[in-house]
Amino acid sequence: MPQHVTKLGMGALSIVLGFMVAPNGTRVHAQTPPPVAADPVATLVARLDLDHYKATVKGLTQFGDRRQGTDRNRAAVDWIEAQLKSYGCTNIDRIKYQYQPPPPATGRGRGAAGRGSTDRAVGGGRPRGVRTPTGVNTDPMKQPDPKIRALDSQPTTPGEREEVYCTAVGAVHPDEMYIVGGHMDGHGWGEAANDDGSGTALVMELARVLSSPDVRLDHSVRFVLWNNEETGLNGSRAYVEQRKDLQGKEDPPGSGKYPEPRWIAMIQHDMMMFDHGMPHPDGTMSKEQRPEADVNVEFQSTAKMAAQAQALAWTFAAANEKYATDYPAAVGNHMTNTDSTPFMDLVPAISVRENERGTQIGSGWDPQWHQPTDVFTTYSDKDFRLGLNAAQTTLGAIGTLTGATLKK
Repeated sequence: MPQHVTKLGMGALSIVLGFMVAPNGTRVHAQTPPPVAADPVATLVARLDLDHYKATVKGLTQFGDRRQGTDRNRAAVDWIEAQLKSYGCTNIDRIKYQYQPPPPATGRGRGAAGRGSTDRAVGGGRPRGVRTPTGVNTDPMKQPDPKIRALDSQPTTPGEREEVYCTAVGAVHPDEMYIVGGHMDGHGWGEAANDDGSGTALVMELARVLSSPDVRLDHSVRFVLWNNEETGLNGSRAYVEQRKDLQGKEDPPGSGKYPEPRWIAMIQHDMMMFDHGMPHPDGTMSKEQRPEADVNVEFQSTAKMAAQAQALAWTFAAANEKYATDYPAAVGNHMTNTDSTPFMDLVPAISVRENERGTQIGSGWDPQWHQPTDVFTTYSDKDFRLGLNAAQTTLGAIGTLTGATLKK
C-alpha cells in the first residue's frame, strides 16, 4: 500500500471509498444521506426579478396618475385585468360601487398634521425630528412634462367606480383565503409611480408567480387592486361592505366553490420604494437610497385584532429575514390611512410600505408623495430594489402560510 494511503488511515480511506469497516474487519457500505429537499417557497421568490417589477410599474405609468373618476383610471383597471388574465389568475371579477365626493373640507388639509405641532398622526405616532410640509399638488403647471400634464388633465367626475381582483384557489382549503392588496389610483399631477404604482405592481407580480400552473397552495389567495384610496379608502370600504357577509358560503351548494372565501388575513401594500431617510435641516433629501433602508411592516395597536395582526407582522419579518435579498424588515404598531384599515377590526390586517406612514411619510420623508415628481424616472434601481424586497417579503410569508409547493 502506498505510504500516503497508510498515513491517511484505513478509516478515512473507507469513507472516501464509500464503505465503513466493522470491528471484525467486515466492510459495511455506508448509506448515502438523502438529498435535502429544495425549499419551494425559495424557488417561487426567485421567480421575482427587478426588471419584471420595473416593467410592471412602467406599464401602470402609461395611464398617468390614474386618478379615480377619469377615463385614464378606467383604462388602467382594464389593463390590470388583462395582465391578470395573461398570468393565468382565475376567478377574475370586479367590485362596483358609487362614489359621490363629500363637500370640500375647510381648515387644515390632509398632511398638515405635525408641522410645528405635537399632533399625532391618525392611528398613532407623534412626528419627531426634522419635518417638511406635505400635501396634495393641485397645480397642473407644476408638472414640467407637457405629455404627463396633458395625460392627467381630465378632471374626476362622480359616479360608478370599479376595481378588479383575481384569486389563486387553494387545493385543500378553497373556502379560506389571504387578501393581498394595493391601490391603483393616484393624484398630484405625476404618474403615481410610487403611490401606488409600486404597491400595485407588487401585488400583480405575486399574482403572476402564484398563478403559475406548477404552483399548489393549501389556502386561497385573493389579489385586489383597490380604487378610490386617495379619496378615503372608498374602494376597500366598498369591498368590506359588499363581501364580509358572504364569507365561506358555498355557491352553488355542493359545488365546492366559494365566491368569497373566509378571510384569514389582509395585507396591504402602499408606497414601496423610497426610504432616503429624514429630511435634512434645510428641507432637502439624500438623493440615494440609504444603506439602512428597510421594509416597514405595520399593524394597528388599537385594532380589535391587534394581537393577531402583530403575530402576522412578525411572520412577515421572519419571511424577510429568510427570503429578502437586500433590505431588512422593521415591525411597527402604527398602521394608518391605508386600505387595510377597513379590515383591521374583522381580521388580522397589516400594511407593508417604505416608511412608517404616520410619523415618517406624514413628516415629509417622501417628497414625491402626491407631487408631480412621482414619476418613473425619479427612481433609481436602488429604489426599485426596495420594492422588490417588499415583494420577496410578502411572497415568502404568503408562500409559507399557504403551504405553497411545486407540482412535479
